[in-house]
Amino acid sequence: MKIYAKQRLQKFSNKIFQTLFFLVLLISGTHSYAQRFGGPVSAQAPGRAEAPIDLTGTWVSLVTEDWAYRMVTPAIGDTMSVPVNEAGNVVTNNWDLQADNAAGLQCKAFGAARIMRVPTRLQISWQDDYILRIDSDAGSQTRLLNFSSTGRRPLMSMMLEAASLDRTWQGYSVADWENILINRGSNADPNGEPPPSGTLKVITTQMLPGYLRPNGIPYSADTILTEYFNRFTAPTGEEWFVVTTIVDDPMYLFQPYVTTSHFRRELDNSKWSPSDCETWAPPEGAIAPGF
Repeated sequence: MKIYAKQRLQKFSNKIFQTLFFLVLLISGTHSYAQRFGGPVSAQAPGRAEAPIDLTGTWVSLVTEDWAYRMVTPAIGDTMSVPVNEAGNVVTNNWDLQADNAAGLQCKAFGAARIMRVPTRLQISWQDDYILRIDSDAGSQTRLLNFSSTGRRPLMSMMLEAASLDRTWQGYSVADWENILINRGSNADPNGEPPPSGTLKVITTQMLPGYLRPNGIPYSADTILTEYFNRFTAPTGEEWFVVTTIVDDPMYLFQPYVTTSHFRRELDNSKWSPSDCETWAPPEGAIAPGF
């Protein structure tokens, strides 16, 4: 038995050594590959200076899917395609628009977990070197995406530091750039300008309870919101970004709720029109699907 245990311990030690050796090779190899093809090495001070893509400017949402759930208020109890659990269904079925308005809760459908699904225009700008600001004209909401100003840190540690902050509709968002090590293919011109490449990752907590849709589908104060922003240029020359939104709520959802929303850059902000939070009642006669 002692010999067997010694052999197992030796095998375990070898696996640990192999794993560590692989990680060293991976890190050094990624650094060399990035230098070889012109991509920047991992940023030590993430923020505006290290931004691999430009998200600043005025953007308009293009409602290319879920039109009936984004442009009008669905019927009471209609939770189609949202993974609500039994508790979520109870809240949805008892939604009362008049009660929300009387209680001053008009912005429950304009919180961080839904604001990117609202038909709106966005103005995105750098408030300073480490805070990216997103203003929406629908509901006149402002989100602040906070990058680390003390060098790259795990987003989890930045989230924990915000645990004592007061909850707001837009919560507290921490941000970092991902996938920026390689932004040129092996066949690219080594002397050419690399195309925009990279992803903005955002995690938001400390949100007030709100709605995933204007008909009262809830998300709770325990929700963790994760987003990925990617920018691209269409063949026609139009500039777009797509945000993938993942809502994880252990209270009202039985699995994460994932959506993608599209925004097109506008030439100027002449159509910018801030408005207060307002939700309309469902169309007269609207009935939730019976399945």
